[in-house]
Amino acid sequence: MGSMAYDLNGKVALVTGAANGVGAGIVRLLLAEGVKHVAILDIDETRGTAFQNELNAEYGANKSKFYQCDVTNDDQLFAAFQSVVAGHGGLDLVVNNAGIMNDAPHVYKKEISINVTALITSTLKALELMRTDEGGKGGTVINIGSGAGLCQMSLMPIYFATKAAVIQFSNCIGKEDYYNKTGVRVLVMCFGITDTSLLSGQKLGSLDKNIAGENICSYLKQSHVQRVESAAQGVIDAYKKGSSGSTWIATRDLPVMDITDNVNRAYEILGEHMLGEQ
Repeated sequence: MGSMAYDLNGKVALVTGAANGVGAGIVRLLLAEGVKHVAILDIDETRGTAFQNELNAEYGANKSKFYQCDVTNDDQLFAAFQSVVAGHGGLDLVVNNAGIMNDAPHVYKKEISINVTALITSTLKALELMRTDEGGKGGTVINIGSGAGLCQMSLMPIYFATKAAVIQFSNCIGKEDYYNKTGVRVLVMCFGITDTSLLSGQKLGSLDKNIAGENICSYLKQSHVQRVESAAQGVIDAYKKGSSGSTWIATRDLPVMDITDNVNRAYEILGEHMLGEQ
């Protein structure tokens, strides 16, 4: 795979959870990088439509299109994919950014279905449409994990588990032997704590009724909360430089870092007892 540089100019992209927050930041940067078209998938119709209209006024008619989409609804998700492919002759980049951070007893199953199941389903659909061994022209999937998938904390075990799953899934399906068959790069991007609406007491929820969302919120905000723009720029830079199966982190407003070697070392340690005596 080497370290070839990838260019966004003229590409067709689809981003989930893209009407606000980091998703919207990614969409703006994709257009600034000269993509041919970007599909904005989000459940928020009011914000999504306004965002589409704002972008098309700035970048030109039909540069972006909003699809109201619940990513956990396969029919809606696949219809958006098919519409993009039919309208623009293919698809080059999918960013699976939609996610929620809420471990509350009445929400956690939805959290798993958005953060894990829908992300996997979207990746597999992208693979089906892009893979070179089945007539596609190749492409890239960037899955949004989190620093939460790289460390452990008792406050939000389900959220942390979903993000660990995203990292492991993306690393495994992105491995070089499989990439060589499909021509589809799969990267995973982990954000540090980022200034989005996820960091609100209303949106955060705990599995423990004695721990309010506000408690978690104040705990998280003790750390350096980075700007949305820094997180979004990390995705663009990882796209340009990243090899398939790589893991990246954008945190504390620093330039994006490739942490693949750390992740590989960690799994070597975790897997030591699987291999028996060497």
